[in-house]
Amino acid sequence: MLLIPIIEKGLQQISPGEKIVKIHSVSGGDINQAFYVKTNEQEYFVKLNRQMCLGFFQFEERGLKMIQATNTIDVPNVIGCLEVDGIPMLWLEWIEGKRTHKTDELLGERLAAMHLAEAKGYGFEGESYIGRLPQQNRLMEDWVDYYRDVRLGGQWKRGKASGAIGQAREKRLVKLMERLDEWIPRNPKSCLLHGDLWGGNWMVGPGGVPYLIDPAVLFGDHEMELAFTELFGGFSRNFYEAYQSVFPLSPEYEERKELYQLYYLLVHLNLFGESYGPSVDRILRKYVG
Repeated sequence: MLLIPIIEKGLQQISPGEKIVKIHSVSGGDINQAFYVKTNEQEYFVKLNRQMCLGFFQFEERGLKMIQATNTIDVPNVIGCLEVDGIPMLWLEWIEGKRTHKTDELLGERLAAMHLAEAKGYGFEGESYIGRLPQQNRLMEDWVDYYRDVRLGGQWKRGKASGAIGQAREKRLVKLMERLDEWIPRNPKSCLLHGDLWGGNWMVGPGGVPYLIDPAVLFGDHEMELAFTELFGGFSRNFYEAYQSVFPLSPEYEERKELYQLYYLLVHLNLFGESYGPSVDRILRKYVG
């Protein structure tokens, strides 16, 4: 395994004197290479990506620490974020556990508690990503302006440049963006959002406790987070009921849910191609004809 010497060098920077006694690759999604590393002292989860800069993992580190600071829901502890021989890597504590009958309920309650934690403004200050795509960002005082200009607008520009968004699709998208405040509130409660919460970005830890992983954090409307959880499935009815028992969704949620899903579909269109185009077009037609 060619990366073992790189991982060994990383370990010596993080914890000089520790020795690797076991290492093997693990599933780490479609973006990073990931490894289980056991040393003479502890177990780690290590992610590497030769195609990305160190800022990619620094954004993830920052997000994990921001979520952890709310004291509401668990995340893996960050052990180290560093670069070895030009390869950025993130070292996390190894998390392992089995789901219990309470896991989904805890996930809903604790995610809602995170969303209720104090937050100000909309957006994010500093370098950020969604998947492997750089996400231009800034903090703004108006949620509609942020969601329209930064989130939807950023993906529109990227898709137009690549050809993923042609003239007809662009015309509808621009029309929808111009009318966005008809459906989306300008000043909802500002919440810290995980930002990329699909079914693969949480896991079960010791005692059946849920852990959030791979965040792409921003401050925004909690309904954006819930809308994405519904886009690809993977969350149970117990999760949604527990969430709403702590932080109810508005009566207008169903009316605007697909507008929040649109951003993620545009991201997938730009990342993975035209297979996501029909879903984008369906939402655009629903709202602007």
